[in-house]
Amino acid sequence: MASSSSSYSSITCVSFLLFLHLSCFTNNLNAKHRNADNSHNRHHKHHHTQNPPLNPKLHMAFLGLQAWKHVIYSDPNNFTSNWVGPSVCNYTGVYCAPSIDDPKVTVVAGIDLNFGDIAGFLPHEIGLLSDLGLLHLSNNRFCGILPMSLTNLTLLYELDLSNNRFVGPFPLVVLSLPMLNYLDLRFNEFEGPLPPQLFNKPFDAIFLNSNRFTSSIPPNLGKISATVLVFANNKFGGCLPENIVNVADTLEELVLINTSLSGCLPQQVGFLYKLRVLDVSFNSIVGSIPYSLAGLSHLEQLNLGHNMMSGIVPMGVCELPNLANFTFSYNFFCEEEGICQNLTSKRIVFDDRRNCLPEKPLQRSKKECETKLEHPVDCSELCCVVGSNVSSGSLAAPPAVAMPVEAGAGKWGTPSLYPSIFANSQSGKNDHKG
Repeated sequence: MASSSSSYSSITCVSFLLFLHLSCFTNNLNAKHRNADNSHNRHHKHHHTQNPPLNPKLHMAFLGLQAWKHVIYSDPNNFTSNWVGPSVCNYTGVYCAPSIDDPKVTVVAGIDLNFGDIAGFLPHEIGLLSDLGLLHLSNNRFCGILPMSLTNLTLLYELDLSNNRFVGPFPLVVLSLPMLNYLDLRFNEFEGPLPPQLFNKPFDAIFLNSNRFTSSIPPNLGKISATVLVFANNKFGGCLPENIVNVADTLEELVLINTSLSGCLPQQVGFLYKLRVLDVSFNSIVGSIPYSLAGLSHLEQLNLGHNMMSGIVPMGVCELPNLANFTFSYNFFCEEEGICQNLTSKRIVFDDRRNCLPEKPLQRSKKECETKLEHPVDCSELCCVVGSNVSSGSLAAPPAVAMPVEAGAGKWGTPSLYPSIFANSQSGKNDHKG
């Protein structure tokens, strides 16, 4: 009996020790799980601290940029190779800035993909980038028509789509952008007439050259407030409207190369007192040089070449104080007044070839000159309706040649919206290394 009691006590003792061991093991195991959970929670919280959720504007920009990337079919310079993930402000060519509505909110304020050689088109979702102040897509291979969703870009100040493959009629969607100041559509395949409402907009610079625009320059051209108008290499036809004088307080560059202009240069051109560049070469302009051009004291470049003008090259034009380049070749001028005979003495670069100047080399034949000069044009009697073509005799103008036209240096002005992104886009914030 004593032996049984002793055995029972031993078993009880062993069981108690085993229970204590299991309890300690269980407690240790639970403690490890709690520590692991706490560590995971701390890591999880740290992860969210480093990458907070996108604000709604950046999220919409992310959706728009991803949709755009999806329709980019060729990107040989890898401009969009890092357009991955939600950190859109780190994308190449994408510029962020504080929102104008709330400086504490960051938005995508600019996109600059100039010289990317990118092929694709602009998707409807580009309208999600509603805070854009500039969109520069020059020298790429974007094609198709501009989506109507661009109307959402109500803050857009500069739009440069030059040197691409866009098509269709003049994109009326750009006329709905209330802040747009700089419009560059050069070297695309836009076609058809220019809408008159284009000239009612307060643009500072308009580049439309080297497209397929036709018909005439709208008669309300004089309502524009731009400093630069470049319409070269289109088929407008007709005369330059006299109301061009209405832009005298702003216009500094007027480039109408190869636009099928006819008729005489109106005297009102000489009242554009701020003009620095006047180029109407490669047209069918007739008549004499308006004496009023002698009042353009800021004029630096004057190109009247490849027209059908005649008469005298007036001394007042040759004496303009800032004139550096004067081209009047391939016309029918028969006399140069005063200093015009020796522009080299004024260090003016000039070209007077293929005229009817008896004392100068490389002129037209006597027969050509006599045929033309037998029928002089009196601009005071010439009735020219804007948009109409004027017969200028049996001689055809020299064949038009599509001339390259370069934009002026830089962009026009710095907008009040997002001033920093304009500086960044010029200095290359997101330098592309290929």
